[in-house]
Amino acid sequence: MTAPVRRAGVFAVLCTLSLAVPLFGPRVGAALAGVVLLGAYVVTDGPVFDLLAYPGDYEDSRLYGLITFVLAGVALGLMATAASMPVAVFVGTILLVGYGNFGEQLLRLRTDDSVVRVAGFCLAAMAAAVVGQVLTHSLVGNAIASVLPTLVFLAASGALLAALLRDVLLRSDDPIVVLSVGLLLWLLAELEPATGAAEVGLALAITVGFGYASYALETASVAGMLTGVLLGLLTIVLGGYSWFVVLLSFFAIGGLSTKFRYDRKQALGVAEDNNGARGSGNVLGNAAVALVAVLGYAASDAGLLPREPELFLFAFAGSIATAMSDTLSSEIGSVFDQPRLITTLEPVDPGTDGGVTWQGELVGIAGASVVAVIAYGLFPEVGLVGAAIIATAGVVGMTVDSLLGATLEGSLLGNQGVNFLATLSGALACAILVLSVTMLG
Repeated sequence: MTAPVRRAGVFAVLCTLSLAVPLFGPRVGAALAGVVLLGAYVVTDGPVFDLLAYPGDYEDSRLYGLITFVLAGVALGLMATAASMPVAVFVGTILLVGYGNFGEQLLRLRTDDSVVRVAGFCLAAMAAAVVGQVLTHSLVGNAIASVLPTLVFLAASGALLAALLRDVLLRSDDPIVVLSVGLLLWLLAELEPATGAAEVGLALAITVGFGYASYALETASVAGMLTGVLLGLLTIVLGGYSWFVVLLSFFAIGGLSTKFRYDRKQALGVAEDNNGARGSGNVLGNAAVALVAVLGYAASDAGLLPREPELFLFAFAGSIATAMSDTLSSEIGSVFDQPRLITTLEPVDPGTDGGVTWQGELVGIAGASVVAVIAYGLFPEVGLVGAAIIATAGVVGMTVDSLLGATLEGSLLGNQGVNFLATLSGALACAILVLSVTMLG
């Protein structure tokens, strides 16, 4: 057994101590955390140090990896005892990270396939989180059957987020993973999603299937695949399958558009890296606003926000229409000659930020219209006027993207920041136009 596997196994055992909180109360849990912290500070060499040390710990002869991990757990525990975070979320999060890491390290002994290792992490993490939450509910006397689907949903969401963060961060950044996963699960638990076991299982099967297909078709990297699966799962459970179809339309059409005349794009120097496979940054830059809209819809539907849920539906559609419009405009319009800078209409080289072609503008309008038509067909509350508003918002967002590219990209903003602000402008434009029409009506 290698050193990383042994270390992961010991960390998993230490994570199990989080069960002391529901078993014996927060004081005992805090005392155990204090003992572990003291031991981590005192041990500076020897076999125990070698067992627990990350490679970077040897430089200072201090178990900083363990210390920061325990401190992150303590911070999460304070939220569970002093705030409204459910204790089950605290326990599930700690076990999720610890045992997910252990499962992944075991698979590393057998395979170098990154997808298999990620799947191993997610399965081990999800199983540990479900067991931890079930034990916690049992220890405090809560019924399990009625909340089990929600616990599975929380565990799956946390496992996907943890796997994503571990893919884009360093292995020693598990404290960041612990806090991020804990906060996400706390938010999702507050929304109290009403879902059954069959619905959660079907949602997982669908999102994982589409996610792996995107990876196999080389339209998404591993991180992009994880991001897409997480976004899809949250969208289905908190919004519904109609919301997911709108989201999927962007990922499918937008992903395929990156392959459109890819050799020509390479020759012009405007092709996406990694053979067009989109990473987590690209996915989040285009879909982060849509995710916030889904969360806002769920919070509004649960009575946590004073706005009507339908307003968040239009914000969601407006952001996706923008992402679709901008992606198609860039990916298809970039293969044509003589782009012009949107601010001055002067000819510029292909790939210049803010450069547009009339072909790209037309296909961008078509992309926004596709999202509008899909929304019109799936949501009775959209209607013809709503569909027109969604298409208009998409074009507005596409235009904002080009303007930001011509003025701020490269100096103050990166590509993902521009995408985020553009989709935000599309969402806001859609929501404002809907409110204006409602007031006039």
